Amino acid sequence: MSNRFTMQFTAGPEHIDELGHVNNAVWVRWMEEVATAHWMADGRPEDVARYAWVVTRHEIDYRGNVTAGEVVTAVTEIREGPSGARFERFVTFSDAAGKDLVRARTTWAMIDRASGRLMRVPAEVSAPFLPPA
Repeated sequence: MSNRFTMQFTAGPEHIDELGHVNNAVWVRWMEEVATAHWMADGRPEDVARYAWVVTRHEIDYRGNVTAGEVVTAVTEIREGPSGARFERFVTFSDAAGKDLVRARTTWAMIDRASGRLMRVPAEVSAPFLPPA
């Protein structure tokens, strides 16, 4: 369990836009995929079954791009505890040389699956994702 999670993505032909590089919408999808993978990997099974997350905001800085066949490393990080129903994640995508290509700050809100309503993040749900003390 950790406040950081890493995974890699390979740009395929289906990710490339008319300018010859990864489309902005793909970067957003990858942000959601790495966040979801982190939740599935480090969340307690009972919490994963009971709660879901929705994005309420993305703030993205595009600093570079890649073309088909290139691999990027995504690192998602939670720097502080939740605020009510919301958690902020920071995501960085880097190329093979370690250059940051995309940086994002995303806000996620927790939903109770049974009721479909937003709810305050309980301490036991956030604990596996908090930075070391």
